[in-house]
Amino acid sequence: MTTSMRSLPGRRPFLTAMMSILALTGLVAGALTAEPRAKDLFGAKKLPAVAAAQSFGFYSKGCFAGGVAIPMDGPTWEVMRPSRNRRWGHPAMIALVEKLSRDAHADGWPGLLIGDISQPRGGPMLTGHASHQIGLDADIWLTPMPSRPLSTRQREEMSATLMVDEKTHLVKDGLWKPMHTRLLKRAASYPEVERILVNPGIKKKLCDTVTGDRSWLRKIRPFWGHDYHFHMRIGCQPGSPNCKGQEATPADDGCGKPLAWWFTEEPWRPNKNPDAPKARDLMTMANLPRQCQTVLDAPAPASAEAATYHGGGVPIAVAAEPAEALPTAPAVPSDAAALPASASAFAPTPEIGIPLPRPRPGN
Repeated sequence: MTTSMRSLPGRRPFLTAMMSILALTGLVAGALTAEPRAKDLFGAKKLPAVAAAQSFGFYSKGCFAGGVAIPMDGPTWEVMRPSRNRRWGHPAMIALVEKLSRDAHADGWPGLLIGDISQPRGGPMLTGHASHQIGLDADIWLTPMPSRPLSTRQREEMSATLMVDEKTHLVKDGLWKPMHTRLLKRAASYPEVERILVNPGIKKKLCDTVTGDRSWLRKIRPFWGHDYHFHMRIGCQPGSPNCKGQEATPADDGCGKPLAWWFTEEPWRPNKNPDAPKARDLMTMANLPRQCQTVLDAPAPASAEAATYHGGGVPIAVAAEPAEALPTAPAVPSDAAALPASASAFAPTPEIGIPLPRPRPGN
């Protein structure tokens, strides 16, 4: 016997509503899948956009042109996790990392182990960071460079030293040395550096131990993760009118109530919605500054070497004239005076398990 729909009051409106919801869901899913994700487009670029160096957008929503790569090896640095191909940045950023390596070595730090800077053209990353998109962020390990050169395998697999106890959120005293403090002070000393992100435990360690001049502590900002490296961020550079900067840090040393909050229960509660998609997983080109499409479509230099910064006035080959849609920027300041007008590079990224910066718990 067949049961008619009339014998089930309310069933037809329910089915109609469900069909409408399913149709709407299908449309939304179709819209999301129709547009390629920006992270896939930028992550696939093997060489930079040849143009005058410019950053477009914000640190967590943008891109950049005219990037350069820091060499894999230098007298006072080594690049870690080379398969990620994230050793590229705005020329001013790369020049500053190289300068920090020299200055820190003179201060007694054995040499920098350089983590992620940016992809060749910036943009959202395939994995990991929300920021590092406009070539003005760089991660530096808190593990000093070993006395012997690292092999490629060691660079991929060697673990960084976690400086903070995950239960107490305090620095492990046996690991923290005066040279760590000198390294962070040196990084904060550069006027172009606006922020240095560290684990709250590291900030507290500095607040408890730094004597004399404490003005540089205002640049040291506590944040989740950052317990094996520090994140150095510089401000928008000359010639980048479409770069969006951050608010200035407070004038005090940052060792008061804002730091105390990190040692309450609240910041360490698990994320209420840990499965929510990350912004980088949803961004399309429509979400980025309009100039990023031009950056994505711009010509590339002939090779990675043609886009590698060697400093000291060493000339770097340029493969093409700056793209017409990306106006020439004014010369960058003193330390970057020897930089080329364009460049950057990349190499294939194999599928390997590599540690990423740890965000807020549950994320």
